[in-house]
Amino acid sequence: MFGASGDAGSQPHWGPKKLQAALARERPELGLPAASTIGDLLKRHGLVPARPIRARGVEQHRAHSAATVPNDVWGIDFKGWFRTADGARCDPLTVSDTVSRYLLLCEIVAPTLQGVWPACQHLFAEHGQPRALRMDNGSPFGSKGAAGLTKLAVLFIKLGIALEPITPGCPGQNGRHERMHRTLKDDTSKPPAASLEEQQARFDQFRREFNEVRPHEALDQQTPALVHRPNVRRYTGRLDEPWYDADHSVHRVLAQGYIRWQDELIYISEALAGEWIGIAPLPSGDHVARFADIDLGLITQVSTKFVQFGAPRPGRAKPEQTA
Repeated sequence: MFGASGDAGSQPHWGPKKLQAALARERPELGLPAASTIGDLLKRHGLVPARPIRARGVEQHRAHSAATVPNDVWGIDFKGWFRTADGARCDPLTVSDTVSRYLLLCEIVAPTLQGVWPACQHLFAEHGQPRALRMDNGSPFGSKGAAGLTKLAVLFIKLGIALEPITPGCPGQNGRHERMHRTLKDDTSKPPAASLEEQQARFDQFRREFNEVRPHEALDQQTPALVHRPNVRRYTGRLDEPWYDADHSVHRVLAQGYIRWQDELIYISEALAGEWIGIAPLPSGDHVARFADIDLGLITQVSTKFVQFGAPRPGRAKPEQTA
C-alpha cells in the first residue's frame, strides 16, 4: 500500500498522520486505516527508527508544612527590583513570619549569596532561626540544578532549616508574603526615593508601622507585634555536616560539582562542591544520591548517568488565603 504511488511511498521519515493524509489525496478510493493502525504497521515492519532516550530531570514536589505558631515558617523573597531617582538599583530582601505576619526584615542587599547570607546571619542572630523557610525558586534561593539547590540553600540546610520552595509560577503558595509586598510597594516606592539611603529609611519606617501600628484583618485587627512571640530556636552559627544511614556510601563532591563513582566522574551539582553526599542502592539496581534528607537524583544502573530531581514545572495551584 505504501509504495502504490510515488510521493507517500518515498518518504521514509514521515509519520502515520502524514502518510494517511498523503495517501488519502493520492488514492481517495481506498478505505484507509486509522493513523494509529498505520503506526502499528510501520513498527511491525521495522520502519520506525529508534530514537535515543535522553535523561530528563524528574520533578520533585516538597510538601509545605502547616505553620501553627510564630517562627515556625518564615517567607523569604526579593520584592521586584526598581531604581531610585538617582538611577541606583534597589533590591529589597524581605522576611516575614507566616503566622503573625511580623515583618522581620526589609533590607536593600544584592540578590546574591554574598548579599543575602550576611543579612540572614544578622537576622538569625537577632530573632533566632525558623523551622522552615518558604521561598521562590529563583536565584539565589533556587536553581535548575539537582533538587533546585544553591549554595545559599545548602547553608540553610546545614543550619537545620527545612526548605519549602514554592512551585514555579505559583506565588500564591507564599501568598501572605506576596500580599505584604503589594502594600510595601504602594507605601514606599510610588514614587521611589531620591537615593538608596532614603529608600532604606522608608523601608525601616514601613516595617515599624506594619508591625506595630497597622491593624491586620487576618489577626482580628491586632498588629503583628502583638501576635508575634520570641523564638525558641536560637541561632548558633554552627553548620552541621549531614548524617547518612549505614546503607549509604558517602562521597565528597569535588570542586567542579563531580563525584567519583565506579571509576567515573559523574556531575552532581556545583552548589554542593566540597559537601558530603550519601548514595544508597535501590531495589531497581539504580542508586539514589542525597544531601542530608533531600533526594538529589538517580545514578542509573544501565548508563551510570545522573538523572537529577528538580523543581516542579510551572503550574497552577490554589492560592493561599491572604486576608
